[in-house]
Order: sequence, then structure tokens, then C-alpha cells
Amino acid sequence: MGSPCALSFYCESEQQFDQAKGACVEEMARLEAKYSRYQPDSLISKINNAAGTEQLFEIDTETWILMQYATIAHRESDGLFDITSGVLRQIWDFKNPTVPSQEDINRTLDKIGFDKLPMEQQAFRLPVTGMELDFGGIVKEYAADVLANFIGEVGIRHGLVDLAGDIAAAGPHPDGRPWEIGIRHPAIPGEPVAKIALHSGGLASSGDYARCFVLDDKKYSHILNPITGWPVEGLAGVSVWAEQCIVAGTLATIAMLKGEEEGKKWIAETGAPYVTIDQHFRVESQFKG
Repeated sequence: MGSPCALSFYCESEQQFDQAKGACVEEMARLEAKYSRYQPDSLISKINNAAGTEQLFEIDTETWILMQYATIAHRESDGLFDITSGVLRQIWDFKNPTVPSQEDINRTLDKIGFDKLPMEQQAFRLPVTGMELDFGGIVKEYAADVLANFIGEVGIRHGLVDLAGDIAAAGPHPDGRPWEIGIRHPAIPGEPVAKIALHSGGLASSGDYARCFVLDDKKYSHILNPITGWPVEGLAGVSVWAEQCIVAGTLATIAMLKGEEEGKKWIAETGAPYVTIDQHFRVESQFKG
């Protein structure tokens, strides 16, 4: 997953622990081999490498369900949540602070557009040369949900899956206490701006501070608008709870993409518990307790 991950669970025996750990590690490896754009033999890399050609792919059920989920997220976000937007990272390099030209941005935008995809499960292809699928905004959250279910299937009722901040609970501590989750302060490492009591479900966060650069006193975040091609400006961070981590992650990302005023209004209207952090590190929480 490219980031620190942690599994925490209470077991009745060493055998149960080994079984749960082994199942989780194996499942993580399976999902990474299938959906990572960094592995040349992954399904996603094969589809991306064939973009613009007549090569067709038969999409399996798991991937097709994720594609359908991406369709809903794209529609509900008015096109802001777009799994074809990852190609923007080719011109936005957050390790070497440089702002690309508008001409480069416009050329890249021609390769973006979820609505350009022929949604045919038995004959799928990317129609534009250079176009890419990027499941990075979905699969880590999906994996957290899958691993939490795996833990339950081997009889563990009290556990937590943390995939670099995308979190799914498989039940509270054995005495009923919730897991206490700290929401990261954008500017002070190790200092939470809020704490969330998590009994069940998923918690995910999105923020403009993890990967960004400052140039001429202006911050450019890694959260890129697929319609304009430019980094979003607005909230510093959003954390959301939902029954599934994949849903929590999508809601948090969309709220970030909408900017501060519209993002706060939109996430409030979803009814999901949330925390927002503005650029002055002021926190607004709709979590209870």
C-alpha cells in the first residue's frame, strides 16, 4: 500500500492470530497485485498500457463492482470524483516544486473523463491514448473493509484495521470501549486536532497537507481537480465516518474537492458524522460523544 499499515485484534489463541494475520497479508498482496498502477503485471497496468488501442478486457465481478461504485461517486460529485484523473500526477510533481503550464494542463485534461469510458464488462478499454485508471482513491479503503470482514470470519470480534489512516473496525475493545482515533493536526506532527471514538464501521480522512509544496508563498496540494487540472483550495482536512470505509473515504475526498464553503455544506447534507479543518486549523466536528 506504500504507507504504514497496522492490524490490531484480540485473539483467543496464537493459532487464531496466525490465521487472521496470514489471511490479511495474503488478501492485501492480492489486491495490490491486481490494482496497483506501480506493478507492471497488474490488471490496471495492463488496461492502462493498452489505452487508445482496440485491445479489449473482460472485467471480473469484483472490479466491475468497484467500477460501478466509481460511477456513482462520479455522478454524486458532479464529476469531481474521477478515477481517470490520476494522469495529472505526470505534470504535477510534488517532490520537485514546479507549476506546470496551462498548455500542459490542457493537454492532460484531454486524457481525463470517466464519462468517456465504454462501460462494457465483457469488452472494456480506455478509448484515449495516455488515459489511465487509478483506483488509488478507492482500493485502500475497500481493502480496509475486506480485512475487517476477514477478521470476523475467523471468529475475532474485537479488532481494528488501519491502512495508512483508512480505518475499519471489526468491533470495539472486549470491554466495550471504542477505539480512540486521533485526527492528525495539519501542521503539528503527533498532535491530534480531534479524537474520534470508533466502535464500528469505517473512518477515513483526506487532507491537503500530506503531499504538497509551497512556491512563492502559495501552497499546492496533491488533491487535484479533474475538471480544471489544478490543486484544490479550501479545507485543510476532512475526516468522515460511514458504515464502510470505502464510503467514508469517498465522502471525505469529495468534500475536499468541492472547496471550503461548498464542501462543508455538501458533507453536512450527507448526514455522515464528520470533522473539518480549515486553513487556520479551526475544527468543526459533527461527531457525538
